[in-house]
Amino acid sequence: MATQHSRAAARLMISPAVILLALWMIVPLALTLYFSTLRYNLLMPGANPFVGLENYEYFFTDPAFTAALVNTLLLVGGVLIITVVGGTLLALLLDQPMWGQGIVRLLVIAPFFVMPTVSALVWKNMFMNPVNGLFAHIARFLGMQPFDFLAVAPLISIIVIVAWQWLPFATLILLTAMQSLDSEQLEAAEMDGASAFSRFFYIIVPHLSRAATVVILIQTIFLLSIFAEILVTTNGGPGVASTNLTYLVYIQSLLQFDVGLGSAGGVVAVILANIVAIFLMRMIGKNLDA
Repeated sequence: MATQHSRAAARLMISPAVILLALWMIVPLALTLYFSTLRYNLLMPGANPFVGLENYEYFFTDPAFTAALVNTLLLVGGVLIITVVGGTLLALLLDQPMWGQGIVRLLVIAPFFVMPTVSALVWKNMFMNPVNGLFAHIARFLGMQPFDFLAVAPLISIIVIVAWQWLPFATLILLTAMQSLDSEQLEAAEMDGASAFSRFFYIIVPHLSRAATVVILIQTIFLLSIFAEILVTTNGGPGVASTNLTYLVYIQSLLQFDVGLGSAGGVVAVILANIVAIFLMRMIGKNLDA
């Protein structure tokens, strides 16, 4: 049984790590909050007067803000739908006995280990290029005009690229959950006359709900900060058609050199991410308690 002295010693030993972790998080956030209250543009060096919430007002009234917010939600929602539905179907397929099962699983998981910048370049130059891309060659072979994906449908193209990267992660988590399903339960349902669709929707899907919730939580946290794929493929355009909140903060901070406005955007993005995280954590808690 832990005594008062042992508990005090434990607190004393762990306190340096806690203090370091707190400083690591608090100092950058405090500096961002401080800069967001200044009129601080690198193109106008000199005095950086305190302007209060003026930068936040400019950020919220920027015409690009609404488009960036909508694009962020569409990007996160689109990738989640593709990865959860596709991951479930792939997990079902990979759970079946087949020849070369280990190699097939390794190939399915491989895209997750490709760096975002590399995967964006591969999709941009080898698949979606309207002149030399694979899709252009297929379109010409079928007698059709090549489709310029990144110019005509930039946001959908980025959703496809990001979903290609995250689909293996969802598949891996859902496959692990599926392998914990009792096969006797499925066999009993089959002997009772349940169809394949009934077994899938009434046994497999409820069994995968917890794993799917974890996939949604983890992916949402990372998808809110998607940046490399946008920078490499579309630069947020045409116009702001593929600009999300992260890329909007980058434009204001590093392309317009407005540190104050960019910091205000960063604070807004952090608040939105925390709201989403709280909502998802509550959803996970309800699923785990069920």
